[in-house]
Amino acid sequence: MKKVILALSIAAIILTGCSKKADEAAEKTVEAKPALKVGMVTDSGTIDDKSFNQGTWEGILEAEKDLGITTKYLKPVGETEADYLKEIGNLIDAGFKTIVTPGFKFESAIFAAQDKYADAKFILIDGTPHSADYSEFRSEANVVSIFFAEHESGFLAGVASALQIKEGEMGFIGGMEIPPVQKFNWGFQQGVTYANDNLGTKIVLDAANIIYQGTFSDVAAGQQLAAQMFDKGVDVIFAAAGGVGVGAINEAKSRAKTGEAAWIVGVDVNQYADGIYEGDTSIILTSAMKRIDTSAYDMIKAVLDGAFPGGETLIFDASNNGVGIPAENPNLDASVEAEVAKVFALLQDGSIVVAAEQGNLIK
Repeated sequence: MKKVILALSIAAIILTGCSKKADEAAEKTVEAKPALKVGMVTDSGTIDDKSFNQGTWEGILEAEKDLGITTKYLKPVGETEADYLKEIGNLIDAGFKTIVTPGFKFESAIFAAQDKYADAKFILIDGTPHSADYSEFRSEANVVSIFFAEHESGFLAGVASALQIKEGEMGFIGGMEIPPVQKFNWGFQQGVTYANDNLGTKIVLDAANIIYQGTFSDVAAGQQLAAQMFDKGVDVIFAAAGGVGVGAINEAKSRAKTGEAAWIVGVDVNQYADGIYEGDTSIILTSAMKRIDTSAYDMIKAVLDGAFPGGETLIFDASNNGVGIPAENPNLDASVEAEVAKVFALLQDGSIVVAAEQGNLIK
């Protein structure tokens, strides 16, 4: 009888343990949520454009690694509102209810999408939703607009470039003459002026060397403009111009291979690798960066945390580390980086205020 009782007791313990494990497994099954599906629609560039598309996608991939989301991007066949809306719809049909769109070209598409897909969330970088005819500007609770203080980023790049070469001429090549590009230009001018007035540099910025090419895609035009500037004695060109900037980088690399000093300041992301022409030597002096990757990552995390700032417009600037130059600048002296760090701290605490509009800064 004792053996029977013992056997029954052991069986009861086993059954209890199994039941507990089954209950725990059931609880985990109930608690487990499907991974957030985050989609991106690219603009006219490619996913590895070293600019907005790539920066945005890198932030999404970082979120995939850290936060366990599922990701996908689609490239439209064209650049119209209809082209963008088609790919947004394709992503949503596939279950991607958080959509990231990089650039002002998506403004009217997101304006339409916010109503059509009310259960989705949209992250619009460098733009605000408006109707195609600009008659209405509106952001619903499922849209967050993100902007950057490009003028602060350009300012830091101007200070760094001036401190590094100390004396010489600089120029600027912009793509389309739109606010983000203009602010890069104006900030850069103020940075050079600040360095001249406060840090002992002697840099010349001639109005003839401040040029907007008119597109973000004409690589050949960018190379030609850069060649003209370098031929006139310009030492450093800040190229905020997408593919046009790629042309300027190509021209600088060609000259560097022959021993000529020709520098480019990169834009949006760290473009050092794009300027490499021999070994690991690059013609990228530094880059005026917008933390596009950080903004995409932070908004995805906000969705997961239930804290999506829908209906709001957010500014990423020096105060929240939303802009800056790369943490590592191989072509900048350590003393220059240290001085720029001091200037950045002054920007962060408001001791230096960079104007977001044109000033009388060039002759």
